[in-house]
Amino acid sequence: VPLQAFGGGLVQPGGSLRLSCTASGSIVRINAMGWYRQAPGKQRELVATITSGGSTNYVDSVKGRFTISRDNNKNTVYLQMNSLKPEDTAVYYCNADIRPIRSLNYYDYWGQGTLVTVSS
Repeated sequence: VPLQAFGGGLVQPGGSLRLSCTASGSIVRINAMGWYRQAPGKQRELVATITSGGSTNYVDSVKGRFTISRDNNKNTVYLQMNSLKPEDTAVYYCNADIRPIRSLNYYDYWGQGTLVTVSS
């Protein structure tokens, strides 16, 4: 099940970006979806997650600035990022817990990553 992430780019401090990630293919159901990021020289960290019912969770450093949402009809998760800071610079990866067709199990899928650079 491919996950395609879009929306990264270069933005000035204080600016905004919206990331999107769509799961395609034959899918029965998607449980949690989320965004992670990996800055140069650092480990990948959780940014935000959202359950199929819409419950959200954020890392403390983005609370009040980032908003995660999803469109279940489109199998898409979004990350609206406002008031961006240089320390938000990272490659952002989407993640989803998906049950593919012809399977009773859920599997962890990752998108290819999209680079967000916050710099003046």
